[in-house]
Amino acid sequence: MIIDFHTHVFPKSLAERAVEKLAKSARALNYADGTAEGLQDSMREAGVDYSLLLPVVTRAGQQEDINRIAVETNARAAETGLLSFGGIHPENENYREILRNLAENGVKGIKIHPVFQQVPIDDIRFQRIIACASENDMIVITHAGYDIGFPGADQASVSRIVKMLDMVKPEKFVLAHMGGWECWEEVEESIAGRKVWLDTAFSLLEIEPAPGTQRSAEEDPPLSKAQFCRMVRKMGAERILFGTDSPWSGQKEMLTVIRESGLSRTEQDAILGENAAGLLDIRPVPPKC
Repeated sequence: MIIDFHTHVFPKSLAERAVEKLAKSARALNYADGTAEGLQDSMREAGVDYSLLLPVVTRAGQQEDINRIAVETNARAAETGLLSFGGIHPENENYREILRNLAENGVKGIKIHPVFQQVPIDDIRFQRIIACASENDMIVITHAGYDIGFPGADQASVSRIVKMLDMVKPEKFVLAHMGGWECWEEVEESIAGRKVWLDTAFSLLEIEPAPGTQRSAEEDPPLSKAQFCRMVRKMGAERILFGTDSPWSGQKEMLTVIRESGLSRTEQDAILGENAAGLLDIRPVPPKC
């Protein structure tokens, strides 16, 4: 079973504009069109069984529609292959009610994005949300490290993440982008050995420039195979989750990188699906007789 733990889609009416705007801001090519249908086409081509959608709440109040859609998406997961986390904003004062309702409706986790939400991850507002999510046995996944669209923004820096982890000690916490985009040496020094998970999203492929933009070969280099394998083994393969950040990385292309990384088949199987299936409580469907 292959599970992509980190994907994004937009409503059909907004997808083209949203993807074009983000691609231009990041100067990064999109591999899919940002719609659910485009993601499903990618899944079929790559052989991905499930993709987890990670919505980002950029203003308080926006979570109501996002979380309703997450519940509806999960109800059709067996048919569509699409799962969804919920969303929450650090300014939601009723965070306990929001998280309880998500948990009661079977939503397994939430996505937070300190850079987009413009609140540092070690801020008390995020600390309360993350602690409350743990109380409800929910997964929290956060953007980690710098963000390609916000150069220098440090709201999700490794040092802030470490401070939060020491204070909150969350039970099920996932750091996107191999623990901290463009901060991988710090991740190796400060995160390796902690009881968190890392996903591979937007970390292992060269960034192709979006049409009409330029990007040098030396700019924003990905993790090398050697460093990726070293980080996997420092963390333990059981703590790594396959994620692409689709539409910003290709699922087929990311699978190829992992399969050609030099990791063992046992390590690959854990990363590509077994670890996520355990976190999300997904049972393989037995073959029909």
